[in-house]
Amino acid sequence: MSTHHNRSLATLITVFFFWGFVAASNTILIGIFKEKFDLSQAQSQLVEVAFYCAYFVGSLIYFFWSVFLGDPLNKIGYKKGLVSGLLVSAAGSFGFIPAAGMGSFPLMLASLFTVGLGFALQQIVANPYVMALGSPEKGAHRVSLAGGVNSFGTTIAPLLVGLAIYGTIDEETKKAIAEILPVSSVRIPYTILGFAFLAVAALIGFSKLPTLQKKEQTEFSVGVFKYPQLVMGMLAIFAYVGAEVSVQSNLQAYIALPEVMGLPKEQSGYFISLYWGSLMIGRWTQSVSVFNLGRAKKPVTFLVPFVAFGVILAVNYVLKSPVDQLLLYTPAVGILSGMYLLGNEKPGRTLLIFALCAMVSVALGIFTAGRLSVYCFVSAGLFCSIMWPCIFSLSLAGLGQYTNQGSSLLVMMILGGAVVSYSQGYLADLAGLRISYLLPLLCFAYLTVYAVAVPASLRRQGIDYDAGVGE
Repeated sequence: MSTHHNRSLATLITVFFFWGFVAASNTILIGIFKEKFDLSQAQSQLVEVAFYCAYFVGSLIYFFWSVFLGDPLNKIGYKKGLVSGLLVSAAGSFGFIPAAGMGSFPLMLASLFTVGLGFALQQIVANPYVMALGSPEKGAHRVSLAGGVNSFGTTIAPLLVGLAIYGTIDEETKKAIAEILPVSSVRIPYTILGFAFLAVAALIGFSKLPTLQKKEQTEFSVGVFKYPQLVMGMLAIFAYVGAEVSVQSNLQAYIALPEVMGLPKEQSGYFISLYWGSLMIGRWTQSVSVFNLGRAKKPVTFLVPFVAFGVILAVNYVLKSPVDQLLLYTPAVGILSGMYLLGNEKPGRTLLIFALCAMVSVALGIFTAGRLSVYCFVSAGLFCSIMWPCIFSLSLAGLGQYTNQGSSLLVMMILGGAVVSYSQGYLADLAGLRISYLLPLLCFAYLTVYAVAVPASLRRQGIDYDAGVGE
């Protein structure tokens, strides 16, 4: 990439950090709201429902606006689109101030929904923007580089938000505070987050991002749905986000079971951090291909997962989490490193390998017990790590004038995070948390089908992203 493109990419990926930070913070809210509002496991998942339904609603509005009134991003520009999305998210964050002060669960859900609406517009803009900053064959790797920053946000969020709410990093003190903690305490991190959104909006507003507009006028039609890669990709994004969110959003409740680990929510945040950190490990690994490293690329690719794991350990050490327990995760990091090298940077092949590994991880979690099952569920995060950029890249391939609409439809299917997580919570209430993990297992099964079918379909269209990549 050119120096100009590098600077532009560095500016764009700041928004990816906040997507991850808020998404991972939701798990802390689930635990607090479940206790303070006396919710069932399914009802506690309304936090995820509110957040991820916002992506669907926001993307649906964008899609119909684009086909009836013209693509709004081609009118206001991508940079203004990003700034607008950040301002909407800031408004939602500040909404927590009155909502938490009144102790209103519905108003806090509405505030979170507003944050998600802003994220929907940001996602529609930022993903194709990042993919456009260089060759299409490396688009997935650039999205992974941005995703690595996103995952750093998800890694530190459970720890920092817990610290902001509980006001301590000492586990015994956390437990004591949790008993008397008012629900209004959640406004502290969201007020800070609101000001951070405003700061990033100003940064992007005054930056010199390159112009990216698609001048073609798209008439209202179902033309965008004639591409099988997009239709299957919509279901793939639904399944991927659904699995990624539901595995961790029900994890604190699973860890709290006496037969598993018996840890209360205020003591299990480091496992949530490790789960989201696992996504960072994989995304940092995939982003190595963005750089021209020559012969050093393979050894660096092998080592980067361990470097990323070291960052996770360092963050947890500073915040006094039990690092000795996290070190037991090292073999899983080694497996990730080997599986990525086996994928040879080919999006289709890599997605297939990782989807199969995710299936095995969740299946082992279901059929094992205790701490081992927790590590198995957490390791699903390793194999989720590269799925978003691979699916996004393959699904938008060859769409031409429909690229923006295709992007909005893919972002719309982030709805899976709401549907699957709530469905898993409902199943957990009926059949138990262990059995409920059959739902993400089914999601990963569909992704294996997608990883085989879509590359084959693209080749029939004369598009082969895997040809020559990684050789």
